[in-house]
Parts: sequence; structure tokens; C-alpha cells
Amino acid sequence: MATETSRKTLYRDKKHAKIAGVCAGIANYFNIETWLVRIIAVTAVIFGHGFVVVIYIAAWMILDEKPVAANNGDHDPIELKTKVWQAGEPPRRALREVSTDFGELEQRLQNIERYVTSNAYKIDRELNQL
Repeated sequence: MATETSRKTLYRDKKHAKIAGVCAGIANYFNIETWLVRIIAVTAVIFGHGFVVVIYIAAWMILDEKPVAANNGDHDPIELKTKVWQAGEPPRRALREVSTDFGELEQRLQNIERYVTSNAYKIDRELNQL
């Protein structure tokens, strides 16, 4: 069983690469969508920032490829949607919101039960039947 360290490493991601995997590696490192990094890079090149091409080539030469998972390379492991854009909201916030919603529903249900078992409900029901 491998232990995870809290320090992340920047790798080129050849599995999700279009050219050399630099943009995919940067996206993985910063936990953002790959297409967003690619659009930023292409936009920078289009608007005359030639140094982006130099940095891309340097990163291609310097960065190591992302190591293959220890599953013998036969098949891909199940990829969970961990990025904010894929998963929606963070799990803790979603749990907090669901807990709050259920708390509000529980309170409303208690109020309904309290009303239905009260004398006021019996009187209201008899008045409505007249």
C-alpha cells in the first residue's frame, strides 16, 4: 500500500496529452480542467507572447512524465470526479447543505405533527365540515 505525501509534483501527463502533455500536467497540478489551460496557452501565443512557446518547450524537456499507476498498465483505474468543475460542489459543503435541508424538513414535519395532534386541528376540521 503506497502512502501519499502532501507535496504534489508537476509531471507531463502523456495519457491526456495533445502534444507533449505539458498543459495536461499543469491542469492536474493545479486541479483545473485541461481545456482551460490549453485555451490560456493558445490565447497567449495568439496575442504575441512568444515566450509561452519557449516555456512550453522548456517544460517539455525538463518535466518528467507522469508515472504509470501500479496496476500493471493493463487497464485504467476508476477515475473519480475530484475536480471542482466535474464534481459540482465540494463534498463537505454538499453534506452540510443536505444536513441543513434535512434539518429544516424535520422541523417542518414536527410542526405538522404537532398541529395534527392538537385541539386546534380538531376544531378547524369540524369547522370546515359545517
